[in-house]
Amino acid sequence: MARRIILLLFLFFVAGTSFLLLDKNTSDSIPKSAPQLQNQSGSIERTNFGAEYIIAGNLDIPWAIAFLPNRDLILTQRKGKVLIISGDLRSKPREITQINNVKAQGEGGLLGIATHPDFENNKFIYFYYTYGGNGNDTLNRVSRFEYVNDNLINERTIVDKIPGNSNHNGGRIKFGPDELLYIGTGDAQEPSLSQNKNSLAGKILRVTDEGKPAPDNPFGNQIYSYGHRNVQGLAWDNDNNLWATEHGNSTRDELNKIEKGGNYGWPEITGDQTRSGMITGIINSGDDTWAPSGLAFYKDSLYFAGLRGSALFKFDIGNKSLNKLFDEKYGRIREAITGPDGALYILTNNTDGRGILKPGDDKLIRLDL
Repeated sequence: MARRIILLLFLFFVAGTSFLLLDKNTSDSIPKSAPQLQNQSGSIERTNFGAEYIIAGNLDIPWAIAFLPNRDLILTQRKGKVLIISGDLRSKPREITQINNVKAQGEGGLLGIATHPDFENNKFIYFYYTYGGNGNDTLNRVSRFEYVNDNLINERTIVDKIPGNSNHNGGRIKFGPDELLYIGTGDAQEPSLSQNKNSLAGKILRVTDEGKPAPDNPFGNQIYSYGHRNVQGLAWDNDNNLWATEHGNSTRDELNKIEKGGNYGWPEITGDQTRSGMITGIINSGDDTWAPSGLAFYKDSLYFAGLRGSALFKFDIGNKSLNKLFDEKYGRIREAITGPDGALYILTNNTDGRGILKPGDDKLIRLDL
C-alpha cells in the first residue's frame, strides 16, 4: 500500500512539473509587444500563421479602423457609433460619439475613417458615411470632426453628395504618402456613372484635407481614377504605389494597381477582359467570389479582407501569387489594416444579416503573421 502511495505522489509531481514547463514555454512564445489578453472576450490562439489575439467581441457591424499617434484604436460601426480602445489593447471599447444622421441601410451607413497626418496638432478625424438626401435620395459624404476631450465635435463636410444607394457605396478613405485624402466610391447601382467623369460615383477621389481637388488631378476635379464598380480597400506599397480592391459583378472581383487618370473599365470590361484605353486588374477572382474589402500592405505583401470569400487573402506582389488564410474560420472579414505595433488587425462582419454568426461576433482581431 505504501509503495502505491509513493508511486502516485511521484506521478503527480512529474505531471505538475510538465504543466509548469508547458505554461512557461507558451507564455514565452507570445510576442512581447502584444498583450496577453485575459479580459472581456479576449483569448490567445497560436496557428501555423502565428498568433491571433481577440481584442474585442460583440461588436455591431464594425467597418473600419484607424490609429491615433498614441496607438489608441478607433473603429466605426455601420449604425453610426464610433468606438475607441486604449493603446494597450486591454480596455473594453467605449463609445465616443453616435453620428445621428447616418443612414444605415443595406451596405450603407458609417463606413471609412482616417486620421489627419498632423493629428497631434489639429485633432482632425475624417469619416465617410451614408445619409438621406432630398426625398428618397441616398447620398454619401466625407466629414471632418475634431477629437477633443474624448468627444468628436465641430463636424465639417469635406466632400458631399457622393451618389449612394442601398448597395455599392464604396466607403474607404485613407491619407496617402503625399498627405492627400483618397476616397473610394461605388457606382451607386448605376454602372454608367462609373464612366462619367462629371460624377463622383465609381471613382477614386483625391482631395486636400479641406476637400479641394488635388492640384495635379488629371481632370481638374476631385477624380483621380475612374471606371470602378465598388472600391472598398486602399493601400500603398513600399514604392508608394496605390492599390485598391474592387467588387465585381457577383464574380471577377479585382485587385487593381492604380494609375493617375486610369480608366478601370467598369462596366465595359471585367476580369481578364481588355480594351484600348482601359486598365485590366492585376488579378481577379474569376468565377469565384472574394467580395474584397479592407486592404493592407504588410511585410512586403498585400492582405485583403474577404466578405463572401470568408478569408484573409495574401497577395505576393513579386511573384503575383495569392494565398487564402483563415478560410471560413472567422466568417466574413471586412477590414485589414497594419497597426503602429507592426501587427495586422482585422474586423469580422457576421452581424449584418449576411454572415453565419459565431460566438462573440463581431470581433476585432490582432494577427502576428
